[in-house]
Amino acid sequence: MRAARRGGGALRGAMERFGGGAGGYEYGYEVAAAEQLSRQQERHYRLLSELQTLVKALPSSCQQRLSYTTLSDLALALLDGTVFEIVQGLLEIQHLTEKNLYSQRLQLHSEHRGLKQELFHRHKEAQQCCRPHNLPLLRAAQQREMEAVEQRIREEQRMMDEKIVLELDQKVIDQQSTLEKAGVSGFYITTNPQELTLQMNLLELIRKLQQKESEYENAFS
Repeated sequence: MRAARRGGGALRGAMERFGGGAGGYEYGYEVAAAEQLSRQQERHYRLLSELQTLVKALPSSCQQRLSYTTLSDLALALLDGTVFEIVQGLLEIQHLTEKNLYSQRLQLHSEHRGLKQELFHRHKEAQQCCRPHNLPLLRAAQQREMEAVEQRIREEQRMMDEKIVLELDQKVIDQQSTLEKAGVSGFYITTNPQELTLQMNLLELIRKLQQKESEYENAFS
């Protein structure tokens, strides 16, 4: 029994030295929480400082709208790195969409060029086979056909351009909605040109800050 008591006393002593017992565990959690808070505050301060530096490269009209509070809120939203990943994903989707739409427009342009070349060759062959006295009538008919084809081409190009604008506008709305839900200050669905310019600048700030953070992490890894 005495050995057991001595053992118990040693165990209690060890628990006390290493923060054992209910009070010790609570103290340990408090220390860990305080350390985590300190790291978050340090990271927030660093992100805010870097944002303030990056903002200086923006037009003065944009700088005036990015107050200390706005930048502080933005730095806070960027703390855990999730927003960096969201922005990266959104930009990749945007670039893929732009590349796809550009390819579609090039394809349409190629089809139109081929259509006009085919029509030109067909008209030339018809003129070579036409009797001289019928040539004026043939040329007049061919001119009307060429004008109709050109009108069709203009209409198809107009529809393609409208499709491109609508799809790009939708991508902007998707970005605004996603970043608003992620709690990023300054983002909400709008078509106001000034607000869109501000949001574009905010995206650029986030992108540049992500690059600086990557360089910072590599330097200390």
